[in-house]
Amino acid sequence: MSKIVAVGAGRMGRGIAQVFASAGHAVTILDFKARELNDSHTLLDAALQEISENLDFLMSLNVLDQKTADAALARVHLAPETTAAEVLAEADFIFEGVPEVLEAKQDALTRMSTMCRPDAIIASTTSTMSVDTLSEFVSEPGRFLNAHWLNPAYLIPLVEVSPGAATDEQAVDKLMTLLRAVGKEPVRCKASPGYIVPRIQSVVMNEAARMVEEGVATAEDIDTAVRTGFGLRYATMGLVEFIDWGGVDILYYASRYLKKELDSDRFESPKIIDDMMERGDMGLKTGKGFYDFSSVDPDDFRRRKLATFVALLEHLDMLPMLADKE
Repeated sequence: MSKIVAVGAGRMGRGIAQVFASAGHAVTILDFKARELNDSHTLLDAALQEISENLDFLMSLNVLDQKTADAALARVHLAPETTAAEVLAEADFIFEGVPEVLEAKQDALTRMSTMCRPDAIIASTTSTMSVDTLSEFVSEPGRFLNAHWLNPAYLIPLVEVSPGAATDEQAVDKLMTLLRAVGKEPVRCKASPGYIVPRIQSVVMNEAARMVEEGVATAEDIDTAVRTGFGLRYATMGLVEFIDWGGVDILYYASRYLKKELDSDRFESPKIIDDMMERGDMGLKTGKGFYDFSSVDPDDFRRRKLATFVALLEHLDMLPMLADKE
């Protein structure tokens, strides 16, 4: 099993440590900030306590048993900054999770990359900074990339992996293989601001806030609509997949209508939608959209997707029940 080091004892480092420890890896949470030893031990003890509480929570839901939880906790090791050189020298994968301040990232990445082996893969968990900016602080930048986890890291399957211009493809493959092996679902994205989820999230959350501001609906009703409609729909089908499901033309005409009626360019569809309209690539109903459906039975595809949706509604006890008619 690979030796994992989570640099930074905050919420992200704790979640990452729990994931790998639960999957059988030895993990060290390294407090990489120079501070009084007693203060460091206090922070690290709090990190271990939080992981213990998370495991207790999972046991309360019958997800884990006591033996499994105890074994996972035993794999988590704590290390103050004074032991950094020794800890990092043994690491196979290092996840940097220091505060989102460029100077803090620069200091941590510069120091850790000189302490670890040249073949150790280093991944920053930054949610905002470009991998190409941060790679300048790393010796052997070919082994560096960003890996954006979503909180709570020990529960959310997704990890957004963003290699930079200098990243070796082998480093990408190794990291994604590792993530899949511990039950995560890594996706790859370019070195672009906002990754995938934060970029989508910012648009959706701003529009929700704007509707409250405009008096379109209350915050409570907007959230109910998201929980019982929007969120459920996209838990079973991706956004792009849904465009193909409903039809590219649906999005095209809806976007034009909203742009006109709300007098805002934010609803204008991108050029890729215009191009697909011109080609007649409407999605599932024409056999091609963003996805290729040429070898797919449309009726079977729809049935399987709806069956998944029904199963989710049943699990959440949200399936509409119709009364028997006499």
